[in-house]
Amino acid sequence: MVEMALMTEKATLGGGCFWCLEAVYKDLRGVSAVMSGYSAGHTENPSYRQVCSGATGHAEVVQIDFDPAEVSYEDLLRVFFSIHDPTTKDRQGNDVGTQYRSIILTHSDAQAAAAKAVMQEVVDQKVWPGKLVTEVEPLSVFYPAEPEHHDYFARNPFTGYCQAVVGPKVAKFRKTFSSRLKKAAAE
Repeated sequence: MVEMALMTEKATLGGGCFWCLEAVYKDLRGVSAVMSGYSAGHTENPSYRQVCSGATGHAEVVQIDFDPAEVSYEDLLRVFFSIHDPTTKDRQGNDVGTQYRSIILTHSDAQAAAAKAVMQEVVDQKVWPGKLVTEVEPLSVFYPAEPEHHDYFARNPFTGYCQAVVGPKVAKFRKTFSSRLKKAAAE
């Protein structure tokens, strides 16, 4: 029997703390990997502490490997716009600074066009009452976050931040997109 290799693409998104986005996308069917990291700034190989200072220009982002036969790039973006507030500039809840900005870092012209189309869909459907401030720009470089940030929610579900911020976003996602969950996450 010949096994077919999965065709995967990458998406890179920032919408506040990367722990929230990572926890959500790891549950989405069609996603094979999610890596927290930093992008869209000017400092090479930044540390978490440097990014949190706001001085690097980088945003906390996740890089998602996905199978477009199972989940479209557009659907990744629809999830993205449902799990963070894309109308608050440089802020998500109590997390304030450019590192928490809403940003879509595209890997191709097709992704850029899809991002603009989904953003227009979000506006037309009045999903959010305010104006979208999400930036869309080509990905130049992605720096993986330090190992302690990988699978953070899964490893630290009872910390205050995870219970107050990450947990509710994951619960909202699981309820809203229950038909799109990986089998293990739904059980």
